[in-house]
Amino acid sequence: MNIQGIHHVAYRCINAKQTVEFYQQVLNMDFQLAIAEDKVPSTGEPDPYMHVFMDAGNGNVLAFFEIPNSPDMGFDPNTPQWVQHIAFKVADIDALLDAKARVEKAGLKVIGPIDHTLFKSIYFFDPNGHRLELAADTAKPGMLEELHRVAPDMLEEWNQTKRAPKHAAWLHAPQQE
Repeated sequence: MNIQGIHHVAYRCINAKQTVEFYQQVLNMDFQLAIAEDKVPSTGEPDPYMHVFMDAGNGNVLAFFEIPNSPDMGFDPNTPQWVQHIAFKVADIDALLDAKARVEKAGLKVIGPIDHTLFKSIYFFDPNGHRLELAADTAKPGMLEELHRVAPDMLEEWNQTKRAPKHAAWLHAPQQE
């Protein structure tokens, strides 16, 4: 098998029109297409839906389903809100700060920028309650390669102990400029 990328990622939305307008106006995404059916093609179930597709840049597509005949949308109550999120890459720190101002101007509460050593991020929620992250890479040369090198050992230690391995503790140490 030769996976060539992610075709699209789909989430549920409360209102397709409102969702499209949010992603157009706040994140400047292009509305690519809409597909609507009265029956689910893969199962044949009678369940009308609107499926909208947004251009997330570089061939990435973010899609949403509005399914009005299903119970109200919810989230896993056993998973903290910060865990499940959609992270978008921006060009640099200036773009991140510009995006923060744009999101705040739209009336949304923004957390950050948060420094993750490898990148800085801001966080906010879309009108459906999905947590969004905008991230600007800040990794210094060699950081990602070192994390790649220790990843298997970290995973194995985590699997055995369920405690954070210290292989990459340097990520949280004060960084030298």
